Amino acid sequence: MIHNKFWQGFFAITPMASFVLILIGYLVFLFSIFNNLPELENNDVPPMEFFGGLGFLIFMVFLVVIISFASLVFYIVHAVQNPNLKDNNMLIVWILLFIFISGIGQFVYWLVEIVSKGTKSTT
Repeated sequence: MIHNKFWQGFFAITPMASFVLILIGYLVFLFSIFNNLPELENNDVPPMEFFGGLGFLIFMVFLVVIISFASLVFYIVHAVQNPNLKDNNMLIVWILLFIFISGIGQFVYWLVEIVSKGTKSTT
C-alpha cells in the first residue's frame, strides 16, 4: 500500500482539498445564518437548520482531522522506507516538515520525492 500510486496521491491531495471544502462549507453556513438572521431572532424555538448544519460541519471537521492524521502517518512511514533518504539528514527534515506543515508538507514530498523521481509502483 505504501508504494501504490493511488494512495500516495490520495493522501497527498485529500487533506488540502478537504480543508478547502470545509472552508467553503463554513462560509456557506455563515452566509445562511446571516441571511436568515431576522427569522432566527424572532422565533422562540431553536432553529433546526442551524443545529443540523452545525452537526454536519462538526462531523466534516472530525473526518478531515482523521484523514490528515492518516496522511501524516502514511507519509512518515513512506519517508522512513525511502532508500533515497537513508544516507543524509533529509529524512529528519521531511519528518519535521510533515509535522509542522501538515498537508502542505505531504503534498510537497509527493511532488519532489515521488512524482519527480518516479519511484516504482507495486499495486
